[in-house]
Amino acid sequence: MSVCTESSLGKGDSLHQEVLASFPLCDITEDDMTQNPQFCKLLATLAQHVDQTGLTVPLKTELDKAEQKLQSQRRHWLRSESLSKGLQEMTQEHCIKKHHTTVPPDQNMFYETMEKCLLVSQCIRQLDPSSTTNQDQPSLLGLSSQQVMELMPPEKNIQRMKQGLPGELEKHLKKKCLSLVSYYQPEWDNESEGLKTIKLSHLSAQLDKEKKRAESQKETCRENTVLLQRQTHLYLSELIKCIQLLQSLILDHRLRIQTDLDRKKLEYFEGKLELVLQKIKAEMVEIQLDTYTVDSISAHRKIREKLDTELKACQGEKQSVELKLASFKILGKEFETLAEEYCRLRQEIEMRNWALKEFTQYSNK
Repeated sequence: MSVCTESSLGKGDSLHQEVLASFPLCDITEDDMTQNPQFCKLLATLAQHVDQTGLTVPLKTELDKAEQKLQSQRRHWLRSESLSKGLQEMTQEHCIKKHHTTVPPDQNMFYETMEKCLLVSQCIRQLDPSSTTNQDQPSLLGLSSQQVMELMPPEKNIQRMKQGLPGELEKHLKKKCLSLVSYYQPEWDNESEGLKTIKLSHLSAQLDKEKKRAESQKETCRENTVLLQRQTHLYLSELIKCIQLLQSLILDHRLRIQTDLDRKKLEYFEGKLELVLQKIKAEMVEIQLDTYTVDSISAHRKIREKLDTELKACQGEKQSVELKLASFKILGKEFETLAEEYCRLRQEIEMRNWALKEFTQYSNK
């Protein structure tokens, strides 16, 4: 019989652990599982259909597909945005360089052509209506895309710019990548360009590895936080039980203790109990300080004072009304008939006053 009991207890403990592991975000403890076995079975059955975040398998699949689609569109946007920013940085660097050094005419023509093309493309993008906007809406400043396209540089300069753009863009991007490598590892700044290029090819994998390690540490920290909260809750509950037991023992045996030695022991236990209580109070005060701010506490106090004042006023009004009712009950049923007749006459007077007021307003018009 004892073997069966121990086996059932072991299964129950393992089931509790499985339920707690399946729902790490829920604030439940093993005591909750023990006190509510049907709820534990419900959670165990529910864990077969949902994941740790509470999502079902089909919903999780749809969410993953949506995230993949979003990531693909985000990569496409980042690619085009990075290229646009890179071209803008090239034109800005050229403007700064032009003010400090002498720039060859062909290079100056190249950057001026690229800058004009960028400005025209940005203007066309602003003028081009979106699929979600009204097509009949008037364009910005009354301009059309064809009118802006007339501001493009000559075709000869554009073709020359397109031929030299890949090389210049490659140089700019390579310069930025090498500066990124130097920022990531400053000790690589004095190494050769070839060695930096080799290390740059492995930089993405290193960053991805560090990102995964950071996410793993974040998840571990979250799990440790949940475990610490549970252990703290269990510790405080057991500590309160011990304190209650200690209080009951002290109260039961206080009258029986007569000797000095027992009295000293009692004082020692009381001091120890007071220390533990102060520690719990300090923990509770710390929790309250973390939960409530000074402004919220003062607001609660003001609300309580206002509600107490209103409650006292209502109670006083209630007492006065009850006294009046008690005095009216003494007069008997004849007073009730007279009061009803008085109410009827008051209503009739109010109705006629209203009719007279309406008639007077209509006559004045």
